Amino acid sequence: MIPRSPLDDPAVAAFAWARFRRLMWLMLSVTITMVVGACVLLYRENGFVSVHFYIATALGIGFMMLLMSALMGLVFLSHGTGHDDAITDPLEDEEDQR
Repeated sequence: MIPRSPLDDPAVAAFAWARFRRLMWLMLSVTITMVVGACVLLYRENGFVSVHFYIATALGIGFMMLLMSALMGLVFLSHGTGHDDAITDPLEDEEDQR
């Protein structure tokens, strides 16, 4: 039988998703700060090259940082709620027979 996940409880799930959203808002502010800082640094070093250069830089850094923070936030959410412990290994019997 598959054990119940702690995220099946609405109170635990609400707390976990609220913490995830708080983490994402924090990382959004860090990302905006880093994008602005990178664009200012590039402008100081190179001057005004092209608007497309700065747009591409901002989108690249922003997307990469937000994707990384979302994936790591989901890992923290899964581990922090005990959802990882509720997973069963269907191949566990095969390993025991070897």
